[in-house]
Amino acid sequence: MAAIDIIKWEVNDKDFCHKYPSDNISMGSQLVVYPGQTAFFVRGGKICDGFGPGTYTIQSDNIPILDSLINVPFGSAGNDGGTGKSKSPFKAEVWFVSGIARLDFKWGTPVTMQLEDPRYNIIVPVSAFGQYGIRISEPRLFLESLIGNMPGFAASQIEAYVKGKMLARLNGIIAHKIAEDGVSILDINSRLAEMSDACQKALNQTFCAYGISIVEFSVISVSVPDDDPSVVRLKEAKDMAARIRITGRDIYQMERSYDVLEKAAANEGNGGQMLSMGAGLGVGIGVGNIMGNMAGAHLDSGLQNPPPVFDKTYHIYVDGRQIGGLSAEAVMQYVKSGKADMTTLAWTSGMKSWAALGTFPEFGRMSGFDTDVPTPVPGVE
Repeated sequence: MAAIDIIKWEVNDKDFCHKYPSDNISMGSQLVVYPGQTAFFVRGGKICDGFGPGTYTIQSDNIPILDSLINVPFGSAGNDGGTGKSKSPFKAEVWFVSGIARLDFKWGTPVTMQLEDPRYNIIVPVSAFGQYGIRISEPRLFLESLIGNMPGFAASQIEAYVKGKMLARLNGIIAHKIAEDGVSILDINSRLAEMSDACQKALNQTFCAYGISIVEFSVISVSVPDDDPSVVRLKEAKDMAARIRITGRDIYQMERSYDVLEKAAANEGNGGQMLSMGAGLGVGIGVGNIMGNMAGAHLDSGLQNPPPVFDKTYHIYVDGRQIGGLSAEAVMQYVKSGKADMTTLAWTSGMKSWAALGTFPEFGRMSGFDTDVPTPVPGVE
């Protein structure tokens, strides 16, 4: 191959570096380095000299390291037109590295990240996407670290390399930033600028070892699936916290007690029957078990000690026979039908002996009758 006269690489946005196609170079050739580029002579795998933007005539006095490596004889008569400078060709590679940033790369989490909300301690699936740029900040380090004997390094190649390492780290970076700031995942989109800066700083600590800088990194959106059960719970927790902040904890608890009472009255189960039979608001408060003494002041129920939830079964002695396994409501049905009254003997788990029905606090209050009753019939088992 004939010796060349001009060595250059036209700037483009498809490649970050380029190896000049010929390694047959002669002294006196011109090296043209465009703005944003750095050119290196490489011989035998060793990077010799680097040149910034400008036009250079290749001579021994401006590439002294290369000159010592190739040991070009100078002053050969008839080879330089009497100038005393050799124009003999020599073998060396010329690499160009572009320092111009490309800013149009996209990133996105390929699978959802499972992150714990630092405020409500609920783990939810999170997706994120954004944009970033790449710039070769240390051209020599970039050549030494990644190029080797490759003929070039296209933008698509470096994008694939950077994106793979980037996505492997972003999960941890985003999770750490969310935990550090204590911001709910539902509110993170209001902090995207801070999130972007933190990601760019952390990623550059990784890529600086390769002479690569991540620039203009941005987190455009962090999203969660609205129909995911964990996200639903997270939104409910956030709504509850907001209501407590606005109304105060005591008032919020009172509102919740009203909800419990309404649901109990609407149900056809035991709770609804008790309310309909006159158990009253105090029973509902006992079912809710959330108001305590505060409910008496707010609701003016007049009950100092609301009766407990009826979860016992009872035995009663009616018409000379023992009837067992009855709920409190079933016992009251016997009273209402006239088959039993407050003097009827009854027994439930935990009692040592039978006692009159009127001596049971729950039935005495429900009936409204005088609970002073005659002494139970002795000898009844």
